[in-house]
Amino acid sequence: MDAILEGCGAAIIDADALVHDLLRPGTPQTRQVAAEFGEEFLTADGAVDRRALGAKIFPDHQARARLNAIIHPAVRRREEERKEVLRRTGGGIVITDAALLVETGRYKIYDRLVVVACDPDLQLSRLLARDRDLTVAAAHRRLAAQAPLEDKIALADYIIETDGSLTETTRSSQAVYALLREDLDCKQRGMPLPQRRRADGKG
Repeated sequence: MDAILEGCGAAIIDADALVHDLLRPGTPQTRQVAAEFGEEFLTADGAVDRRALGAKIFPDHQARARLNAIIHPAVRRREEERKEVLRRTGGGIVITDAALLVETGRYKIYDRLVVVACDPDLQLSRLLARDRDLTVAAAHRRLAAQAPLEDKIALADYIIETDGSLTETTRSSQAVYALLREDLDCKQRGMPLPQRRRADGKG
């Protein structure tokens, strides 16, 4: 998905990649995680063992909240730094790819919310294919930690459907990107953003 939008011309800020960088050996966040949850959640080289930590926090709401308190502020700082670099080098459409924007309420700071959606069974199978060490029960817990898809869709300005073929997903992504270009043009002209149109970008 990110590759399609990058191909259209968008700059992507991948929140998961920012987290991965923050949890390298020796970072302040890695030290905080070790102090909060125990050094058994570090790998041999001193990075955070994200798989082991995930197995602990996803069933435990309070543990997730403690981890988020460590990680989210640092991710936000990194995101703003990246945006500033992009502003200085020409601007354009910047998309933050993050899983928990709705859950944290942070989606409200962005001009538009784009939701990538697919059938729940397909979402589950893709998660299991991506992480082959994950059990079905653990995968369900991870998905349950997110807001229901229908809640995200209700808030979305645009939706990219990924149930179909790559060609169909590409077409949907390009349609949404075209609408985002129109939104950016309005913003640059000092005009209000258009009224929300069909969230799937088809008209």
